[in-house]
Amino acid sequence: MLFQTPLMPARLVRRYKRFLADVILPDGQQVTAHCPNPGSMMGLAEPGLKCWIEPNDDPRKKLKYGWRIVELPGGTMVIVDTMLANRIVAEALEARTIDGLPAFDTVRPEVRYGHSSRVDFLLEGPQRCFLEVKSVTLSRTSGVAEFPDSVTKRGTKHLHDLADVVRNGDQAVLLFLVARNDAALVRPAGDIDPEYAQALHDAHRSGVQIMAYDTCITPQQITLGNRLPVNLF
Repeated sequence: MLFQTPLMPARLVRRYKRFLADVILPDGQQVTAHCPNPGSMMGLAEPGLKCWIEPNDDPRKKLKYGWRIVELPGGTMVIVDTMLANRIVAEALEARTIDGLPAFDTVRPEVRYGHSSRVDFLLEGPQRCFLEVKSVTLSRTSGVAEFPDSVTKRGTKHLHDLADVVRNGDQAVLLFLVARNDAALVRPAGDIDPEYAQALHDAHRSGVQIMAYDTCITPQQITLGNRLPVNLF
């Protein structure tokens, strides 16, 4: 996935009201950027961190910059924009580069299913497969990525719906897209959201396939990386 507009480096002043971030541009100007991340962004929003922001000249947008990536001390890159996850996975589905998925002929995004839910992708082939994508940014232990970074009732509901899909005879996959380039393992953050961790265990026992992939991140482009192990315990 190539960025349409080259990203600019900036320094974070503060993130506030969930979707706003004040940053300082290389010329010293302070601007407000859209922060497209509803999570807690634990460890990713400390003042002074290097940000990579995308400018735009769209007259319909109130804010002229969007925060896409944060660069941590030591060079770790983390995707801030959670909306990019589905774009990355969509490109990988088109290129057939995700190992472990059932055979499919067509891909349909944002299909209604379950209890008023929308699945990220419906793969249709010999069998239907419901594919849900979760963007993972949290890491509190070196090499370990965790999900979620805050309580997610919506995520828990998705797991229940995926389990129902399997019970009804279709296939279901939950794909953790690790939106950082320093992880070797994925696990649930059970201390942050024990209900989600339990629902993940239950979904796995019900037959929902759980998989994870990391990402290759630069200020120019982001692509799907390698498959990572998932530790459910």
